[in-house]
Amino acid sequence: MICLFCAVLICFTFSSCQKGMDEADSSPEVNLQALWEIIDQHYCFLDYKAEEIGLDWNAIRSTYLGKLSPQMSRTQLFEVLCQMLSELRDGHVNLYSSADVGRNWSWKEDYPDNLNTEVRDEYLGTDYKIAAGLKYKILDDNIGYILYESFQNGFGEGNLDDVIYYMRLCNGLIIDVRSNSGGFLTYAERFSSRFTNEKILVGYNSHKTGPGHNDFSKPEPEYLKPSEGVRWQKNVIVLTNRACFSSTNTFVRNMKECPLVTILGDKTGGGGGMPFTSEIPIGWSVRFSACPSYDARMQQIEFGIDPDVTCSLDCKDVENGHDTLIDTARQMLSE
Repeated sequence: MICLFCAVLICFTFSSCQKGMDEADSSPEVNLQALWEIIDQHYCFLDYKAEEIGLDWNAIRSTYLGKLSPQMSRTQLFEVLCQMLSELRDGHVNLYSSADVGRNWSWKEDYPDNLNTEVRDEYLGTDYKIAAGLKYKILDDNIGYILYESFQNGFGEGNLDDVIYYMRLCNGLIIDVRSNSGGFLTYAERFSSRFTNEKILVGYNSHKTGPGHNDFSKPEPEYLKPSEGVRWQKNVIVLTNRACFSSTNTFVRNMKECPLVTILGDKTGGGGGMPFTSEIPIGWSVRFSACPSYDARMQQIEFGIDPDVTCSLDCKDVENGHDTLIDTARQMLSE
């Protein structure tokens, strides 16, 4: 009887403590303040975005604290926190709950696609070749064409050897990474290393060393080393649009420094920070940019990389079954 009473008392005490802890953890103000502090101390672009877009992180805290109420639901709190994070305009910033993922896609949604997949696929036809994540074909004018849709889809060194060797007699090469939203940096480096014969400086990176907005390590240079496999020795044109993000952004950065390479299309979507993950009291996790990357001239690439040649998809071309960017690249390579 005593044991039973003790067991009931322990359960009641534990339940009471657990209930109190849950109430504290789910407090809207506690969670917004925790999220704000995580970004304030660890996000790597606060000062940069204050200069570029007038971001005032202190004012944002006051604004969104005013949108809270003690009676609001978890769903309502999630929406407010996501709205606060959207002020950063960063596709690498996400809030994860068990029911949803908060995200910001304004880096591509506010711009033209410059891509019609149905028209693009007409250039590939049905007889194209596939090497892991790469689709490729030699077009009628003897121009090589490689479509790479996601850096999530891997490929090996042998795949690249075979693809480049297959196109060795082509007059030039088109690499289409439009709407490739990123994936693994390993593949970005592996792919771009096929287009240089010497070690070249492609950029810099640093990391946070303290809670201050300007607490960063000394920028360390990043070099692209030539691959030991088959390397391309002719002109290359890389096709880009605003939906090129994250590791695709890095790939374009690397390719921009390679000889015989031209970037054609629209400015990339950016995503120049390496993501880091933390958690707020309610149990939701937040991912954000913590380590900035730069180009070879120490310029930020967070908001994207400009093309060497600006080119947009023409509606009349699309109506006639033509991709303006591919046709422009073919003409440039033929000349």
